[in-house]
Amino acid sequence: MEGSEREFTAFVSERGQALLRVAYALAGDQYAAEDLLQDALAKAYARWPKIRGDAEPYVRRILYNDQVSGWRRRKRRPEVPLTATPEPASGRDTADDAVLQMMLREALKLLPPRQRAVLVLRYLEDLSVEQTAALLGCRVGTVASQSSRALSKLRDLVPAFDTLTSRDDPTQQHRQTERTDPRTRWETAR
Repeated sequence: MEGSEREFTAFVSERGQALLRVAYALAGDQYAAEDLLQDALAKAYARWPKIRGDAEPYVRRILYNDQVSGWRRRKRRPEVPLTATPEPASGRDTADDAVLQMMLREALKLLPPRQRAVLVLRYLEDLSVEQTAALLGCRVGTVASQSSRALSKLRDLVPAFDTLTSRDDPTQQHRQTERTDPRTRWETAR
């Protein structure tokens, strides 16, 4: 094996699982995620000599762009129930949390690809709005509006979503109270 092939193989061995998790979050299906990642890695391999020092961002961008454009090209596939997730669940998982996670996973599949990509970049990859905009090749305002619309749609589809997000974030608990109790809004405005 020559040096470039060895480097590429080492990159895939080292970062493949993390890239598969991102692809799974984008595609919502294990087999589609594997196909998406395989196509992205094939494209990256063709450009390996130019990207070898900074390959992961390049592969991630291919994943995001291929998922969005691929969805436009082909008709939507029917939903397929999953038997297992790609990574093991944490030890804290209760039955209610599991049901909520399943509902959220199904709701994510209903989002348009661009909104799903924005959520993956912002909340799974923990990128800033500016980084997300640069990666997707759009404006900061587009990222903010897509994120807002996606989160609003998730709240509509899964009403318990607010309890999931507010559990560890006291500011979310405050926002939840404001949204449900009009008196709170009036009192905080004074």
